Amino acid sequence: MLRLDNQLCFALYSTSLAMTRIYKPLLDALGITYPQYLALLVLWERDGLSVSELGGRLFLDSGTLTPLLKRLESSGLVTRLRAAEDERRVHITLTIAGRALKEQAAKIPGCILSATHCSIPDLVSLTQQVQALRRQLLA
Repeated sequence: MLRLDNQLCFALYSTSLAMTRIYKPLLDALGITYPQYLALLVLWERDGLSVSELGGRLFLDSGTLTPLLKRLESSGLVTRLRAAEDERRVHITLTIAGRALKEQAAKIPGCILSATHCSIPDLVSLTQQVQALRRQLLA
């Protein structure tokens, strides 16, 4: 059992690295990193989330998320606004440039699908299995 190729954790880790390498040139063309892309995906779904809501969706703590959001803000893609009712609460809102980037990013899923050489049903099934595993590990 203590062989590297028998370890699920290594299969997931090395696959994640390979997947990130496929994303890199696509995201470089947009001027964003993979973690920034993930944050933008969430904001394209629902703009105006608080930092804690965004962190919950990405499974990131605010210490990790805040520098990422500061870089997105300095790039002109988001704004960070303190809530008037509670200054500890910061909301993230897409700028016009941040919303426009969604159109440019629309080609990325097709490129990833092509790189995997998998069918859409196979990728949907695999994604659901990995999500189920994540839920079980977090329970």
